[in-house]
Amino acid sequence: MEVPNEVAVELAGIGDGVLTALSDRLGCRVTLRGNRLTLEGDELKVVEARAVVEELVELVESGQEVGAGTIDTILTAIDEAEDVQDILSDVVWSHRGKRITPKTVTQKEYVDAIRRCTVTFGIGPAGTGKTYLAIALAVAALAERQVGRLILTRPAVEAGERLGFLPGDVLAKVDPYMRPLFDALYDTMDPEKLNAYMERGTIEVAPLAFMRGRTLNDSFIILDEAQNTSPEQMQMFLTRLGFGSKVVITGDVTQIDLPREQASGLIQVQDILSSIDGIAFVQFGPQDVVRHKLVQRIVEAYKLHSEQTGTLRSR
Repeated sequence: MEVPNEVAVELAGIGDGVLTALSDRLGCRVTLRGNRLTLEGDELKVVEARAVVEELVELVESGQEVGAGTIDTILTAIDEAEDVQDILSDVVWSHRGKRITPKTVTQKEYVDAIRRCTVTFGIGPAGTGKTYLAIALAVAALAERQVGRLILTRPAVEAGERLGFLPGDVLAKVDPYMRPLFDALYDTMDPEKLNAYMERGTIEVAPLAFMRGRTLNDSFIILDEAQNTSPEQMQMFLTRLGFGSKVVITGDVTQIDLPREQASGLIQVQDILSSIDGIAFVQFGPQDVVRHKLVQRIVEAYKLHSEQTGTLRSR
């Protein structure tokens, strides 16, 4: 099949990552010579590959960035009768020319849920964009004056003796636990603006213990690593919700660092709140991992091992 010159340049200019991904995922041979793309293999596989290539052409022509992971998004969208353009063209936030958009069908569902609901839970393995997308949406809400401040928190599960050996005051001690949140913030806004916001209290990054006794109005609040909360901590956090606020809670129930006998608030809350209007639960899977492809395989391998050995925590 013939592809437009700009599409051929785009495909050839990224180290053939897309073409290799097409071959791997669809089981057919893909070669590009000039602007002629050749698909060879079983007829059904070739038909499916052609449909994916046609979607890729539309994406490139509309100015979308494509990569090897785009193939998985297109395949999932086709399976679930979703519009790929709707997923990848939903710009959550732009910073220095970098557009943050959903990369999978589930990520799009997650973004829509956060916009629609007051409280949203994003539950799934590492690398699925749960925290990153939530922070991007929070920064966008602050920039558009939908909220007056951002509050990012996570439990410091080693808040006892080990933290005491770290130098500095309380904030310095908990900084290592908050660092992933700072990294995402620095990726979505200029350091000078971020520092100014933090000095004024417009953006607050603090351990979960600092939330007790507060009522958080006009805020976008993100609780990260929620699998490490106790049921009591989860209840305490959820009841901080004030008027005009939005809450996003993220976590991975396969990576609980609490003592074995300690129940996880994130596991319990799914049974308690799943039927309440205004609260959404979005479940991510290994197919939503958008880091290196090897991360997806690691996630799947650990999940299988936990299931086989009976070490997977359940409700």
